Amino acid sequence: MFKPTGGGAERYSIAMVEQLAARHDIHVFAQQIEHQWPGVTYHPIPWPFDKPRWINQLWFALATWWQTRRGFDVVHSHENTWHGQVQTVHVVPVKHSLLQGRTGWRLALRWLKIVTSPRLVAYLCLEHFRYKPQADRCVVLASDSLKPVMAQAYPASVPTLQVVTPGVVSVPGVVAADQKAAARVSLGLPAQGRCILFVGNDYRKKGLETLLAVLPQLPADCFVAVVGNAAQIAGFQHAVDAGGMRGRVFFLGALRTVDDAYRAADCLAHPTLEDTFAMVVLEAMAHGLPVVVSSAQYCGISGLLAHETNALIVNQPRDATELAQELQRLLADVALANTLSDNGLRFAQQHLWSEQALHQETIYQTVVSGR
Repeated sequence: MFKPTGGGAERYSIAMVEQLAARHDIHVFAQQIEHQWPGVTYHPIPWPFDKPRWINQLWFALATWWQTRRGFDVVHSHENTWHGQVQTVHVVPVKHSLLQGRTGWRLALRWLKIVTSPRLVAYLCLEHFRYKPQADRCVVLASDSLKPVMAQAYPASVPTLQVVTPGVVSVPGVVAADQKAAARVSLGLPAQGRCILFVGNDYRKKGLETLLAVLPQLPADCFVAVVGNAAQIAGFQHAVDAGGMRGRVFFLGALRTVDDAYRAADCLAHPTLEDTFAMVVLEAMAHGLPVVVSSAQYCGISGLLAHETNALIVNQPRDATELAQELQRLLADVALANTLSDNGLRFAQQHLWSEQALHQETIYQTVVSGR
């Protein structure tokens, strides 16, 4: 998909297109397109196979290969396809997820599961050809944390690896009180109290369960605003009601732009269980929000952060006690919150999309000259 309400990978690709469109002839191929930008040509790909997803993935790969096999200087794919000189990786490879750490009979059983599953065979075959070294191929990683993962799963791809992390368009900084009040009104949030922001389309993977478990331990004036996939709200609303947290948790659904949510919030909690980078953390920093985030084992951006300098980092995101302690510290210590905010703004200023786009252009030029 190519729409702002998608996940981090979608917003990454959109931001890169917007940066490059002024200097290049950009064509976008996607099945769901909700985006318009000057200088960009859009090519909707039919979606005949809603389910099973793996058949649709094969169809998309075939359809885009056919339409891009000639007439383009560089084909850049953010999807699991076998074609494209530039392949950007946003998630842990399927091969790593399936096989990492398995030996002996456990490894044999896993391979038995794979060879008897057309879905897994399809994904692994696509992935194999996607990362197969070619003279004009470059594999771009969204974070440094993916380097050892790719080296383990696809060692032959190592010479082709480059890192282009996400960025922000600008660094708006801390909002004034009247702007915060207006943002809360627009989102239907309480005018008073301290707002802890949670952003993620996969509530469970991004750690909402742990955050909700922590909320009763926080001061009574604290509430949580949840931004992301509205289809998951029903599954968590019961836990909110059962825990007596009605009136302290506000589900906002998927927002076309998260800017108002950042303006309305006092901090960001991101106890994610798996994020190769976590653009939301960087975006929150650009708005001057102090952040509490999982360690680098779980969240790629944390490998670039320093505990108590530009973020509070929790070692185990499933540990409600640890998360509660860090949030309580943040909420109680104004000086700490201001330090994290100031240093977070400096960190965001060093990760602008305009600079990341220049890096991406260099990769395109290398691919073309190498050909």
